[in-house]
Amino acid sequence: MPTLRQLLLSSTEALRAAGVPSPETDARALLLHALGLGRTALLLRGHEEVASGDAARVTALTGQRAARVPLQHLLGEVEWGGVRLGSDARALVPRPETEWLLHLALENLRGVPAPRVLDIGTGTGALALGLKAARPDAALWATDLSPDALALARENAALNGLDVTFVAGDLCAGLRGPFDLIVSNPPYLPEGDRQSADPEVRHDPDLALYAGPDGLDVARPLVREAGPALAPGGTLLLELDPRNAPTLAAELRAGGWAAEVRDDLTGRGRFVSARRGPSE
Repeated sequence: MPTLRQLLLSSTEALRAAGVPSPETDARALLLHALGLGRTALLLRGHEEVASGDAARVTALTGQRAARVPLQHLLGEVEWGGVRLGSDARALVPRPETEWLLHLALENLRGVPAPRVLDIGTGTGALALGLKAARPDAALWATDLSPDALALARENAALNGLDVTFVAGDLCAGLRGPFDLIVSNPPYLPEGDRQSADPEVRHDPDLALYAGPDGLDVARPLVREAGPALAPGGTLLLELDPRNAPTLAAELRAGGWAAEVRDDLTGRGRFVSARRGPSE
């Protein structure tokens, strides 16, 4: 029977051979998850042998990850933005870069008492739940076109004990507001990216990823619906692709919005922040 350390090494090599970007980190996470162990187990108990049934569970999970099933789906849960989120094929895996969108949203709400916030295309519920956890005084609504995604988002709200109103429907789903903030991580990849997408991305719903030739087929109608739903001085905050964020910001400015592109943590212009002009 292999020891814990030997099982970690063999899993790491299997993931490395499959081209997984972070083989040791993923192998460690899967081993600890499969065996129900804490983070220090490999340091303290690495010499211990692993029963054959337990080793088989680790091997099976490693095989799925080698087939490029997202790590988050295999673990079933991810810590994100101060909340715990169930993660599976019903919705887009919450990305680390989107945590900066949460930061920008909270920054925008600073000093706004009891804000009213709408999260469009909520997916797992990540943004809405992260905002509610950080701002319990906020009233949160979240929409999604996918019944499966909304079911997952509701499960995540219950998991965290947070009160968010989830609404089925496209974009604003008929909600009129007024909202102090409308935030969204909409589909924003150009259709041409399908063929070159990472294998893990193919496990995400296409509905949450691709948006026409330039990736703005969802963002543009979202802007049109968001304008009338924002309170005077309210903000629209979007995550887009660095390739198309400047394009949408320019279109917003041409339409009378005060719009700017904000950088992500790697210095790429990923986020668009916009306020309605006086004529809106």
